[in-house]
Amino acid sequence: MAPESHMSEPICLIENRDRKLFVCEKALRLLSEIHQPVVVVAIVGLYRTGKSYLMNKLAGRNSGFPLGSTVQSKTKGIWMWCVPYPGRPGQTLVLLDTEGLGDVEKGDTQNDTWIFALAVLLSSTLVYNSFGAIDQQAMDQLHYVTELTERIKAKSSPGGGSEGLEDSAEFVRFFPSFVWALRDFTLQLELNGRPVTEDEYLEHSLKLKKGDASDVQLYNLPRKCIRMFFPTRKCFIFDRPTTRKNLPHLESMQESQLEPDFVEQAGQFCRYIYSTSKEKTIPGGYLVNGRLLANLVTTYVDTIRSGQVPCMESAVLALAEIENSAAIHDATVRYRELMDQKLKLPTETVQELLGIHAECEKEALQVFLAHAFKDDKQRFQVELMKTMDQMKEGFCQKNEQESSKLCWAVLMSLSGELEENIKQGVYSCPGGHKLFSDDLKEMEQRYHQEQKKGVMAETVLQQFLKEKENVSRAILLSDKALSKKEKEMAEAKAKAEAAQREQEIQKQKQAELEQKMEDQKRSYELNIRQLEEKMVKERDNLLKEQNMMMESKLREQEALLKDGFQKEANRLNGEINQLRQQAENIKKPSWFAEMLGGLVDVATCFLPGIVAKLSGSLASNFIKRL
Repeated sequence: MAPESHMSEPICLIENRDRKLFVCEKALRLLSEIHQPVVVVAIVGLYRTGKSYLMNKLAGRNSGFPLGSTVQSKTKGIWMWCVPYPGRPGQTLVLLDTEGLGDVEKGDTQNDTWIFALAVLLSSTLVYNSFGAIDQQAMDQLHYVTELTERIKAKSSPGGGSEGLEDSAEFVRFFPSFVWALRDFTLQLELNGRPVTEDEYLEHSLKLKKGDASDVQLYNLPRKCIRMFFPTRKCFIFDRPTTRKNLPHLESMQESQLEPDFVEQAGQFCRYIYSTSKEKTIPGGYLVNGRLLANLVTTYVDTIRSGQVPCMESAVLALAEIENSAAIHDATVRYRELMDQKLKLPTETVQELLGIHAECEKEALQVFLAHAFKDDKQRFQVELMKTMDQMKEGFCQKNEQESSKLCWAVLMSLSGELEENIKQGVYSCPGGHKLFSDDLKEMEQRYHQEQKKGVMAETVLQQFLKEKENVSRAILLSDKALSKKEKEMAEAKAKAEAAQREQEIQKQKQAELEQKMEDQKRSYELNIRQLEEKMVKERDNLLKEQNMMMESKLREQEALLKDGFQKEANRLNGEINQLRQQAENIKKPSWFAEMLGGLVDVATCFLPGIVAKLSGSLASNFIKRL
């Protein structure tokens, strides 16, 4: 990413105005300039709990996101700060600071719920910031997590068929890692007189109660949601950074002026976030860059403002339409750039042009495949194939035009004396036909000696000679030095030579047609090979995603069984078995055959014959290699 895409200060990404959410266009433009994968860290929590301070530390700064030193919430909406990722030059760290939840001035909890849902949907690491211990009050204040099932949908049609998981069971596929930051923590980290770590304290706080009473269910609900929705969880405790009197001056204070334990705790927090946060992905394991994230923001905010519930599956499909169309555009632009750089018209042969086309097509296809995703039917890849084939034909036509212009210019230059002799009647005399024929042959030889005339050299020459046939016949008929028999023989010879030239041109055109067909075959094989490589990576990503979900659910199942929650463990067992079945289906050769089928079926429309010969063998060879 260009250095100018990194921001010197935060900017509002999503504005909360009149209880409605709006995307800030300037922020979207800045975000869209980031072409690297992004790691998105969002922080949520009650207002006036010091969220912004932690985000400034992650940005490597003391100030940036405004710190509220009064009882009023400073951050409104969601603010964004894009900074270089420490130690990861190929990634950008996107920090999202959200407005404080529970602000009494707003008086609208629904707005808070949407802010929380957006932070979950947009981030790869979610930090929940709260004061003090994890007690029932803290859990009650985290009711937003229990409302996510009403604010987020994984699939457009929950269930998704016989193999589909319950909608909320899919959340772990795309939810961020969960980090709970406990500020101004004053308790001793002990359980039953035994010292414990922050993580052990968190796990103890998330334990469920047994029973079916409504109060037990209410107690368990937020705990279940945290355990089931988020793939990993972590806890950090923080002492108070300084005295209450100094808190308003926190931005200007040096670390040496803060409590040493707090400084160490903040350092540990930042190091953990830096080392464990992953790139933002969407289902299927596709990496998200700045442009994709900007489109996600727009899609979600527009959906919320329209009164609908954001759906991950629908958002991904909408993104795929946008990104795949953009990928076609980028690929064709790159193809034209390369052709304009490498192709010098006219070429001597069609094969020379096709060779350059093949080099440029390969690089353009790589540009497309690097950005395209969820092109399950290969609709966009086939469109690219068609577009580049048409562009290639355009270059072929231009090649012929440039060659024709050059050849005619050469002929006009060489035939000047011949044309002048015709006008002056030099050939209107006994023996004039032989003189005309000899001059024409000499001009023809000189034409053949001219270099770099291009692919139309013989065709243009044939057109020129055809134009001179009537002149030659008139000179022949008026030549009194020739007998009738000699004239008939000369005319027959001229016709035979013209037929021979025409036959040679037709042979050349047939050879060029075969070369183009061979190039289409090469292009088709290239697309199949490149698609195979991409499919293998996509399958690996899918399996990695499936394994991540299974590991998360297996951990929870083990913990539930250990605590005696057999019923909950059994429910998870069903989800785990469904995930295993899905993974097995992804591993089957039929999965690849189905994916390849899209390219085969659609390509048949404009590569008839070639596809029929190649598709079966290519697909079977690929499947054998798996």
